[in-house]
Amino acid sequence: MTEQLPHRAHVITGGFPPGAPAGHDHDYARLRLLTVLAEQEMPASTGNDFADLTKWLPLSRLLITYVAGPFPDAAQCETLRTWLESGGHWLALHGTSGGKAERVDGIRQRRTVRMPHHALLGSMFLTHPPICRFSVRVADKQNPITRGIADGFQMEDEPYFIELQDPASARILLTAEYDSAEDWPVVEQLYGRDTSLLPDGHTRVLGYTRPLGRGAVTYFALGHCHTPAVRGGAATAADRTPATFHGAWETAPFTDLLRNAVAWQPAAQ
Repeated sequence: MTEQLPHRAHVITGGFPPGAPAGHDHDYARLRLLTVLAEQEMPASTGNDFADLTKWLPLSRLLITYVAGPFPDAAQCETLRTWLESGGHWLALHGTSGGKAERVDGIRQRRTVRMPHHALLGSMFLTHPPICRFSVRVADKQNPITRGIADGFQMEDEPYFIELQDPASARILLTAEYDSAEDWPVVEQLYGRDTSLLPDGHTRVLGYTRPLGRGAVTYFALGHCHTPAVRGGAATAADRTPATFHGAWETAPFTDLLRNAVAWQPAAQ
């Protein structure tokens, strides 16, 4: 690793098994991410999983991941950790907090298996109710990643339940209460209790940043997108969202959050 990481990004977008959409429009997300990078004149390499981290991370100061299934194994996590501690910035989106899932008797949804990458990322996906509209609150207006973002805004997306792995290290950026989606008994059946709730008993985290050495991880749970071709059998009777859905990607707050996160250099703070 060099003292000053190059002004480049590596973007990972993809589902599992390799080539499968896993219910997400990765092509659309990839295009939007590359557009944000092009706006800031940041060259980028792309991949569909974490296999080539040793090739691309030494050439990059930013890693962006939008995945539904792929996750770094233990060795790749160590590569990631070394790079982060040297000043790298991992901007992780949406399904990055997932990974391997296991069946639970009597429940259609699967339970996320805790893996090494969750500790490094700082969160683990638990579940989500059907897509709905909810209010997002900016919890840290002083952070450069939330600069210029309104105190609160409306969003239509999958309302993620994520469990913070090291709450003391997380600088919370976005939260939500989910209103009518707050009562989601599936999480209790899967995990025994809802560990996505903050101590106040009703607020959940949607975005945070956490320092690691000279670098940092930033995570946003927002960003679901799908088309009829990739959605397959994911729809339920309670989910009345359009067949083509871009949600947060078509909103100014999410786009501005991405722009701010791409421009931010944790080693300079």
